[in-house]
Amino acid sequence: MIGMRSLTCGATLLSAALVSPAMAQEPVSAEGPDLSVYLITMGPGQYVWERYGHNALWIQDNRTGTGRAYNYGIFSFQQENFFIRFVQGRPEYWMQGFEVESHLQWYEEQNRSLWVQELNLTPDQRLELRDFLEWNERPENRYYQYDPYLDNCSSRIRDAIDRVIGGRIEELTGSAETDATFRSHSLRLVADHIPTYVGLLLALGPNADRKISVWEEMFIPLEMRERLRHVTVIAPDGSEEPLVLSERTVFESSLSYGRESPPRWLPAFFMAGLIIAGLIAAPVLKARGPTTRMVATVPSVLWVFVLLVAGLTLAGLWGFTNHWIAYRNENLFFFNPVALPLAVTLPFLARGAGWPVRVSRWVGGAVVVLSVLGFLVQVLPGFDQVNGPIIALALPPNLALGWVAFRLSQPTAS
Repeated sequence: MIGMRSLTCGATLLSAALVSPAMAQEPVSAEGPDLSVYLITMGPGQYVWERYGHNALWIQDNRTGTGRAYNYGIFSFQQENFFIRFVQGRPEYWMQGFEVESHLQWYEEQNRSLWVQELNLTPDQRLELRDFLEWNERPENRYYQYDPYLDNCSSRIRDAIDRVIGGRIEELTGSAETDATFRSHSLRLVADHIPTYVGLLLALGPNADRKISVWEEMFIPLEMRERLRHVTVIAPDGSEEPLVLSERTVFESSLSYGRESPPRWLPAFFMAGLIIAGLIAAPVLKARGPTTRMVATVPSVLWVFVLLVAGLTLAGLWGFTNHWIAYRNENLFFFNPVALPLAVTLPFLARGAGWPVRVSRWVGGAVVVLSVLGFLVQVLPGFDQVNGPIIALALPPNLALGWVAFRLSQPTAS
């Protein structure tokens, strides 16, 4: 696995339409009774892309004593145009099988917990699943376009299992709603990595905030491990039996598994927003003389560039990528490129120039109006994005920026 990484996963695909007719028509042989099927779940790792956990399917041939772990989460930073495709929301992942003992050992060396669940499949189902995985591993079939929420390592495994048991998992979980959302799961699992937490909080749009079903929740491997414990299958005699026959812990990591719910950091974000607002407004309030006032605009200009970079990023994710989870982002009310002219006009105003007055007032006013509007629309239907911390962080500095633009445009500002 040199040069490769196994990432976290997310939810949907692997339909029977992917299976070639030739494979589907192969007669069932007597190999099924010699096979055992296990779901391997790996706990979170130390890197941020490993915080969601991982999983793989283990097919054990008891006749030959060999086992193979099929992993849908393989990617390489060395892939051609990997980072460009990742930014565009079109990263290419692939499925690959590994010798099971070395695969488990690799994760153990990474200090990641390992759990194994034996699945209650009939001999025919075990054989069908093995044949499908072998077909899926072929070079012409192994690659897929990864989606962290709708089509990833965990969802592909879920769908592969569901396919051979006649859609039983989706039947039992597809309409069962949870109290979780894509946002809540994403944030709770990365809360210990503050930059990623803030980035996700900013980038995720309203599509991340609807309640998801148990079926969808299995985009997270550890949730899938838990949910499969409650799934039943129909036995040959028509009775219901647990899908999970047995489970065991192979290795227990010293790493945490993440929080049970997202942290409630709204007061901290508001305090940070007030501090930034103070840094923007206080120097201008105390400044005397053109040079001092010009220096005093540095925090304002820096904040303008924060608004510019964040705003262009959010607009780009919506308009030019496949990141559907970031579309229609209401944070654009607060982080918006409209503030850009202030990066030029504020220093000139501080030096006493008169030409930027009108532009500064209009642009500063636009920043304030958009921010206040973004706050007020939260009471309206259809504006349901969970972005309270972002509002608390951005509204005070944006009001301060508008105040600076107005103050510096006044003849008495000196």
